[in-house]
Amino acid sequence: MRVALPYLLACLAILTWLSIRPLFEDRSLGSAYQPIQFMLTPSVDAQRISANGDLLASFLERETGLHVRTSVPTNFIAVVEAFGAGKADLAIMNSFSYLLAHSRYGASAVLRVLRRDGERSYRGQIIARSDAGINSLEDLRGRKMAFVDPSSTSGYIYPKALLDRRGIRIGEEVFGNKHDIVVTMIYQGQVDAGATYYSPPDKTTGELLDARARVKAQFPDVFERIRILEVTDDIPNDPVVVRNNLPSDLRDKIVKALLRFAATDDGRKALMEIASVEGLEPTTDADYSEMERIVTTFSIDVEKALRAKDRR
Repeated sequence: MRVALPYLLACLAILTWLSIRPLFEDRSLGSAYQPIQFMLTPSVDAQRISANGDLLASFLERETGLHVRTSVPTNFIAVVEAFGAGKADLAIMNSFSYLLAHSRYGASAVLRVLRRDGERSYRGQIIARSDAGINSLEDLRGRKMAFVDPSSTSGYIYPKALLDRRGIRIGEEVFGNKHDIVVTMIYQGQVDAGATYYSPPDKTTGELLDARARVKAQFPDVFERIRILEVTDDIPNDPVVVRNNLPSDLRDKIVKALLRFAATDDGRKALMEIASVEGLEPTTDADYSEMERIVTTFSIDVEKALRAKDRR
C-alpha cells in the first residue's frame, strides 16, 4: 500500500500535467500548433515542388520566426477551395485560379512572379499558315481557328478579346488543349490559324522563343511556315495570393521574407523549380482588374474551366 500510493500520486500528477499542458502552449497563427499554410501550384512534378517548398519554408521560418508548412494540392481547383475552407493562408496560384479565389473568398494578390529577363507580364499571339492567304486579323473572318482551352489566358481569353474588339467573327473554333498541339494543327493544315502564348526573342541570341519553338525539333521550318499576325495586350504574371483575413502584420512579414528569398541564389533556383520563375515583385488586385473584366465580358465560367483543366 505504501508503494502504491506514491505511484498513484505520480500518475495523477502526470495526467494532470498532460491535461493542463495545452493551456500553456502557444496556439496563435504561425506557432508550431498552427503553422502558416503555404500552398504551391501543382504545375510540375509534385515531388520536385515539395523538396524546394521545404527549402522555402525553412527560409521563411528563419526570417520571420513563424512556423510555415508548404504543401502541393492535387489540382488547381483544390488550391481555390482551400481558401474557402480556411486551409490556406497564402499560395502561389495561376492567374485563372486567383480570379476565382478573389471573387469567391476575397483572396488578394500581394506579389507576382517574374519570368525570364525580369518579365512582369506575358502575351498571347494569333498565328496562321504563311501560305493560307492570311495576312491580317481581318483575313480570319469565317476561318477555322484552334485555341488552347477556355481557361487559357494567352491561348484563348486574350486572343478572343482582341478579335472581339476588331469585330472579327471567325468560323469554327476548336481546342487543342496544349500550345504545341495548336501549332501542330496549323502546321499540318487542320486549321487556318490559332492562338498560343507569345514570348519575345532571346535578347542576346535573337532565338525565337514563342510557342512555335516547342515543335521546332519536329518541324524545323515551322518559323517559315507559320507567321505571327498580332500579339495581345499584356497579361499579368501569376500572383502570390493571401487569404482575406490574414493579419496584416503577418502578411507584411511574410511578403518581405519572400522578396528576400527571391533575391538569394538558392531562392531563385528553388522558385525556378517550384513555379518556373526567376523572381517576385509586389503587386495588387488592381493589376488583375483588366483580366477580370475580360473574363467577365466573355462570361467564362472560371470554376468549370479549372475543373476541366484538372481532369486533363
